[in-house]
Amino acid sequence: MRKIISIVLALVVGAVLWYLFLKPQDYQVNFKAKAIPGTIFETVKAWNNGFDSVVPVDYINPSHFVQTVLVNDSIHVYEWEINRVHDSLSEVQVNIKDVNNSVGNRIAVPFSDTDFEKGSRKLLLDFNSFLNEHLEGFNYSIEGEAEIFSSFCACVKLKTTPENKAKGMMANYNFLDGILAQNQVQLNGPPFVEVLDWDLENNSLSYNFCNPIIRSEKLPNHPDIEYKRIFGKNALKAVYHGNYITSDRAWYALLDYAKENNIPVEKKPIEVFHNNPNMGGNELKWTTEVFMPIKESDE
Repeated sequence: MRKIISIVLALVVGAVLWYLFLKPQDYQVNFKAKAIPGTIFETVKAWNNGFDSVVPVDYINPSHFVQTVLVNDSIHVYEWEINRVHDSLSEVQVNIKDVNNSVGNRIAVPFSDTDFEKGSRKLLLDFNSFLNEHLEGFNYSIEGEAEIFSSFCACVKLKTTPENKAKGMMANYNFLDGILAQNQVQLNGPPFVEVLDWDLENNSLSYNFCNPIIRSEKLPNHPDIEYKRIFGKNALKAVYHGNYITSDRAWYALLDYAKENNIPVEKKPIEVFHNNPNMGGNELKWTTEVFMPIKESDE
């Protein structure tokens, strides 16, 4: 009997010690969101940038990342785990820990609805409202396999954060268009972005902003302009409607589609823009064709 009591006490003590000191979170919130993991990840980044004190989101992958929120004198760590249910629904689990008051929260949580719990729920309700408002601003559709166009083009190479991609385009739209027009270079299609490197871990994007042109002897020699040819290639295609700032939501959708259908792709999307953002208008009527290149077989 004493041996049984000793085992039970050891188990109880072990469980208490685990709960107080080893359990990875003080509090957990679960909810469903009408978006894929990549969209939720990018929306958390945008929401996070609206706080008074901003700590960059720690990227692990689009379905798993860590957010640090400064609340008064406390540091709260939100670890996000997102599981995609289908094309427009994900299950979200957020494990929350108060770095400075973890043990006190764990003692209090089972016995009362603490300010820590209330504050955590309120913050995530605010996020859910932010996400739903964001989702109203765009839509996209996956069209399956297609071929990337082939064209000679004039390009400006840029490096920004993904969220500043459109700002870089707009800053160079009139520059590139103006120089080509001054030299009577004939355009041969709408402008496009060719992604060279999409570095999610460092939140960095390298890309060419290009105008398709007719090759001629009148091409201006400018240190910021590079001439190159885009070759036709098999790709997965999506059509995106909305502000170009958030067109990468379609990138994530294409990556999910590729994974679901076992299609190997290169994370170097090409976007073709059919509206000039400098002209304004209803953003939901702006159209972007998005191509995710399919990797060529080694055979």
